[in-house]
Amino acid sequence: MTTQIRIALAQINPTVGELEGNAQKIIQSIRKAEKVGADIVLFPELALTGYPTEDLLLKPKFITDNLSYLDEIAKQAQNILAIVGFVDNKDHIYNAAAVLHRGQVAAVYHKICLPNYSVFDEKRYFQSGTRPLVFEWNGIKFGLSICEDMWIPDGVIETQAFRGGAEVMLNISASPYIKEKRKERISIGVTRARMTRAIFVYLNLIGGQDELVFDGDSFIVDQHGELIANTHPFVEDFIVADLDVSGLRKLRETDPSFYLFKKEFNPPHEVDFIALESSKPRAGKPPIQHQQLKPLELLDEIYHALVLGTKDYVTKNGFQKVVIGLSGGIDSALTAAIAVDALRAKNVIGVLMPSEYTSEQSIRDAKDLARNLGIHTQTVSIHQPFKAYIETLKEVFKDRPPDVTEENLQARIRGNILMALSNKFGWLVLTTGNKSEMSVGYSTLYGDMAGGFAVIKDVPKTLVYKLSEYKNRCAGKEIIPAATIQRPPTAELRPGQTDQDSLPPYDLLDAILEQFVEGDKSVKEIIELGYPRDAVKKVARLVDINEYKRRQAPPGIKITHKAFGKDRRMPITNRYHT
Repeated sequence: MTTQIRIALAQINPTVGELEGNAQKIIQSIRKAEKVGADIVLFPELALTGYPTEDLLLKPKFITDNLSYLDEIAKQAQNILAIVGFVDNKDHIYNAAAVLHRGQVAAVYHKICLPNYSVFDEKRYFQSGTRPLVFEWNGIKFGLSICEDMWIPDGVIETQAFRGGAEVMLNISASPYIKEKRKERISIGVTRARMTRAIFVYLNLIGGQDELVFDGDSFIVDQHGELIANTHPFVEDFIVADLDVSGLRKLRETDPSFYLFKKEFNPPHEVDFIALESSKPRAGKPPIQHQQLKPLELLDEIYHALVLGTKDYVTKNGFQKVVIGLSGGIDSALTAAIAVDALRAKNVIGVLMPSEYTSEQSIRDAKDLARNLGIHTQTVSIHQPFKAYIETLKEVFKDRPPDVTEENLQARIRGNILMALSNKFGWLVLTTGNKSEMSVGYSTLYGDMAGGFAVIKDVPKTLVYKLSEYKNRCAGKEIIPAATIQRPPTAELRPGQTDQDSLPPYDLLDAILEQFVEGDKSVKEIIELGYPRDAVKKVARLVDINEYKRRQAPPGIKITHKAFGKDRRMPITNRYHT
């Protein structure tokens, strides 16, 4: 028996539904873990199927196939213990973790705490497990849990420690990124470690899946809540750490708070305890150094999330190139910069579509951006198509003055051009609308909203500016032209137009939207916070009446606590207004 264990964390990027490819990733990491002398290797929640798997889980053959691949993976775990997330089927289906040992599935844990809020729909598919799992191997007791299990106090983790005697907590997770989520996860892990006086191991998924980005940022903390090791965020990573439980055993014997917690704890579950056949300690382990990394700054993590989300959406859906309408404005500039970082310049095409209202400054800024990024551009004027539309509709529109109809026609012509290029060349259209515009409907259905993926859909306008300045700072030179950042934003659909003709200043607009959309505060509550009454009422009304537009928008990357789409689901037909 030993008090020491070497553990490997395989922070992989699986693809939803790609069972064979995901299984191969897992097998390759098992072999890598063996080479570095690891005793245990962990994989993320539902690593075999990808996450979220959604209605693939309603297909019986998918469940059966996933179980077959698990058996193949188990055969590879002859000399190492592996923890793999998969979908189990025992009368019901379960979000599960398999303990693979000596070529077999030695134990299975069923996730107990199923999230059913925000972007999560796990109760739609899974049955809740009922018994926390503790397994003993080589004299060390391990508690195995899945994602949400760790977030619920006085639940699975405490039961495993206080009733099952678990000394090392293994939590495999698929926790989506939102800004500063890492701080919350670390805080929870430290709290659980200190309360249970256990080593807490947290392994998270990475990769983009439709609207969601998983950032990884996995970590290990000791019984004092001190960091032992952590992974790079937003990339596949593989780290190894040597753990020793002798210290926590002594601490548990002398710490009165641990004794008190254990004595007073009323377990909500019975514990499943499994003793695995011990293995001989692996000799000749190569020396390792624990990887400890500083966390990213806020703008850095957001930008990385947008790049990863864009890269994975494009490549996992089989596209090689993307096309973006370059207006000379800051939204299209930031979108293009992110696309280049995600896909390389040779795979990004910019299209200038000037009209009679497009300024020379806008054309110059768009060309400067393209040159700075090194991307190819094409110019397709919308002047003639717009004239043709006006001529075609002349009789129908007679006696009616020009209004927003003619403005929207220009946006829709541009949308048609981009989609024609997409159809002809197989390029994916990236739309450029930001969260502020999407919130209040300052966008044109079938126009600038036309496309396959909305990169900055959840990025407020004020953050667009900050990220643009961040991009230039990181590059050490001007990538996004200074004129683009400094000019008042405009759609240029009529002479002299600026965004502020129709909207409150963006700093005020974004502050109100944060309270109304993300904070779910009423108009009255927001006004009481000191925001101008007229502006609040106008913004709230615009958000409410434009739900139909947002429902038809392409998916985009979630970075905030409440994004439009799967996260915020309001009825289109709705007569309740706060």
